[in-house]
Amino acid sequence: MAAAPRRRSPFLGLLPLPERTAITQALRTETVGGLVLLGAAVVALVWANTPWADTYERIRDVHFGIPPLGLDLSVGHWTADGLLTLFFLVAGIELKRELVVGELRTPATAALPVIAAFSGMAVPAAVYAVTATAGGGGPDGWAVPMATDIAFALAVLAVLSTHLPAALRAFLLTLAVVDDLGGILVIAVFFTHDLNFVALGGASAGLAVFYLLQRFRVRGWWWYAPLGLTIWALMYNGGIHATVAGVAMGLILRTTRDEGEDRSPGERTSHLLHPLSAGVAVPLFALFAAGVGVSVTSLGEVFTRPEPLGVVLGLVAGKTVGIFAGTFLAARFTRARLNPELAWADVFALASLAGIGFTVALLIGDLAFPDPAAAAPVKAAVLIGSLTAAVLAAALIRRRNGVYRRLCEEEDRGEDPDGVPDVRQADAVTGR
Repeated sequence: MAAAPRRRSPFLGLLPLPERTAITQALRTETVGGLVLLGAAVVALVWANTPWADTYERIRDVHFGIPPLGLDLSVGHWTADGLLTLFFLVAGIELKRELVVGELRTPATAALPVIAAFSGMAVPAAVYAVTATAGGGGPDGWAVPMATDIAFALAVLAVLSTHLPAALRAFLLTLAVVDDLGGILVIAVFFTHDLNFVALGGASAGLAVFYLLQRFRVRGWWWYAPLGLTIWALMYNGGIHATVAGVAMGLILRTTRDEGEDRSPGERTSHLLHPLSAGVAVPLFALFAAGVGVSVTSLGEVFTRPEPLGVVLGLVAGKTVGIFAGTFLAARFTRARLNPELAWADVFALASLAGIGFTVALLIGDLAFPDPAAAAPVKAAVLIGSLTAAVLAAALIRRRNGVYRRLCEEEDRGEDPDGVPDVRQADAVTGR
């Protein structure tokens, strides 16, 4: 007798209680953080376009630190290189948890978000490269439209959706974790110059000590806080963007619980730093990165110069096409399959929402265009592209939310004898 075909495991199906609790907590924090981030961005834009714009620039450019240690940075750089490391540390912990005990621990379940995320980075980069080259520009900013801002995206999703499946939010969170890793790898590989191998050797030794402390179950923040600061400083002086140190330490932190432990070191660290990252570090970065002077001339440059136009098209069109196509191909040609609760229209709405590329996109924009005059239109393009993606995604999400709201209303009115409402059966047939 022929063996029954092996059933493909659904991506983000019914998760165990600890998984559902972890995702719920992450979503709650990021959603609130996204609203704070939005407020900081609005303040920056308004401030930079008032008579007090000079004050904004003076505060952003104030230098302080410890010059003998190579740490004499401006306020803007402290937020980008220092505070943003907390954001990537938390992202590294979330990625480690997904790899060890989450949805990325097996190839069958990891294939869908990984392929979708990398397709969602490759296509926007290609869109930028084609647009910039065709317009006579340079390819320097190819990485700018690759990033998705998880805090902003989750905030938009939370505000607009009341009836959408929880699997959609979980899909976005997992996708963004992989996207964050891709972004930090791009920064480490392509935006690293003038390497100091002595400092990098010291940072590597510090990470080895960090690993040994975890391996031998050494506890106590007084071990890890000074060591983490040392690793960060050495990484910065080594010529690699200092946020890489945050991801590296996040990936080293143990995310499995020993017998008798209420929380793993990764869980404790994420619980402690997540609110600080989402509520302080990322908004402060946005405050000093999003202050772009907006005028008729600068807005015109976004659509007439090839580089900023490539950013806008990459975020709005490239992200949507890349993520949707990557998800479809993964579901079609790998053992992973889309969660039965989701329709392809949901995935398309989510893909358009991923075009909100704010935090990491602005960071890469600064790295790709060190000249402030060249960076200004690119930053404006990030803001315009993210806003356009948010508006388009909002329209799609509201429509999908209406579909699921009607489903809920039909279920409340009663069900057929088979226990399945006719409207749900109709949606399953039509693929709505």
